[in-house]
Amino acid sequence: MNVEACARAAHEVNRAYCEALGDHSQVPWDEAPDWQKESARNGVMPVLEGAGPEKSHEGWMAEKLATGWVYGAVKDAEKKTHPCMVPYVELPPEQRAKDAIYCAVVRQMLHTE
Repeated sequence: MNVEACARAAHEVNRAYCEALGDHSQVPWDEAPDWQKESARNGVMPVLEGAGPEKSHEGWMAEKLATGWVYGAVKDAEKKTHPCMVPYVELPPEQRAKDAIYCAVVRQMLHTE
């Protein structure tokens, strides 16, 4: 399994979804900072091992906490704040959908190689 290809695809689909929601903060994979690419890569294997959207979010949040991120009303990479630094059940539906989409894209990549 090509983790890089899964991470890239999930990132790009997530970016398109965010743009559809009016969030233009995501940059294309080739322009993404290393920390963002690494985060996407780190999320691939748990999904391939069966993690669903809630577990995927928990893993993402644990990684963010470990690297100094905290809750903030506005996403700010410099300040390391993010509005999704809350338990999965507290996420708005459109943010829970991002986790479901990420999982679906990663799983679909299994069928394209």
